[in-house]
Amino acid sequence: MKIAVNTRLLRKGKMDGIGWFTFNALLNITQKNQDVEFHCFFDSGIEKDFVFGPNIIPHKLFPPAKHSALNIVWSEFSVRNKLKKIKPDIYFSPDGMLCLGWDGPQYGVIHDINFMHHPEFLKFSNRIYYRHYFPKFAHKATRLATVSEYSKKDIVNTFKIDSRKIDVVYCGINSFFQEVDESTIVKTRLEFSGGKPYFLFVGTLSPRKNVVGLIKAYEAFRRESSNAIKLLIAGGGMYKSDEVTAIKKQSEFGEDIIMTGRVDNDALNNLYASAHALVFVPFFEGFGIPLVEAMQCKIPIIASGITSLPEIAGNAALIVDPYDETEIKNAMILISSDNNLRNELISKGQEQKKLFSWERTADLLWEGINKCLY
Repeated sequence: MKIAVNTRLLRKGKMDGIGWFTFNALLNITQKNQDVEFHCFFDSGIEKDFVFGPNIIPHKLFPPAKHSALNIVWSEFSVRNKLKKIKPDIYFSPDGMLCLGWDGPQYGVIHDINFMHHPEFLKFSNRIYYRHYFPKFAHKATRLATVSEYSKKDIVNTFKIDSRKIDVVYCGINSFFQEVDESTIVKTRLEFSGGKPYFLFVGTLSPRKNVVGLIKAYEAFRRESSNAIKLLIAGGGMYKSDEVTAIKKQSEFGEDIIMTGRVDNDALNNLYASAHALVFVPFFEGFGIPLVEAMQCKIPIIASGITSLPEIAGNAALIVDPYDETEIKNAMILISSDNNLRNELISKGQEQKKLFSWERTADLLWEGINKCLY
């Protein structure tokens, strides 16, 4: 069998959720199916770390697909021509971007369709691209996968897709996440928060992530509580991220709001495992990877009560309305003052995290690939 794979989001040191999904799924699939030939399509250089074995044949396709116009050129010209040349049995795209100009079997993973409901969260060119092309990709696909039951229902209802065509494959938890010892907690807090405990947010500074609302809730927490827990924001900038920088600068508690930018894997693990709690209150998520990372690192969670997040959190989080800053603030007060609650949420997280495994993700994707072919 010969499988072509869209691996454009495998970019060393620059991977976010879908990049890690691609990495872990493909690593497991290729190692379990060494008799299959995998042709991997990169857009910005081939890293040896992503060539997992002798059954992987890497291809660098021009141009780097880093914005909407280049996405079209990459997928509809470079990918199309390569597919026609190598004639794979199927084209697998873990980021959902398929090739409309190729008529062979295609299996795409659409993680969420937030752009259909909140186009204002994306810059103009991206919202036009996603809203025009992803409905076409959904109908072009032989089958689809997505990362939660919520996203499956959303794709079915919004794109009018037969639910039997969509597989649900939860994300897993990266192997480098784990709890740390007390000395590491002390060292991490000294490095990042002046030795003080902190609430943690992890994610890109996109309007979708509701970081501005989180900061406002934190300000209300500090005014009402005598507890001087800090707020640490770990993630790189995106569209309108200057709004986050501006509100931090204006805040009376700005010195206690720490923005780390993107950090490496080891530092991110330590930031999670040394936090007082994760506060993750976005307006829209297809899955919510920070929730399972926090469970793995044994810290409690405050999470949004909308889209996929209640499904992923289960009973292992305090659930809040992301549009209600008072509710977020009250949850912060509760989780900062009730150690029994913290321990209960951590314990429940150890059970909930058993639902999430990259090996299971890969097995379900492999089943979906085979459903496309047989």
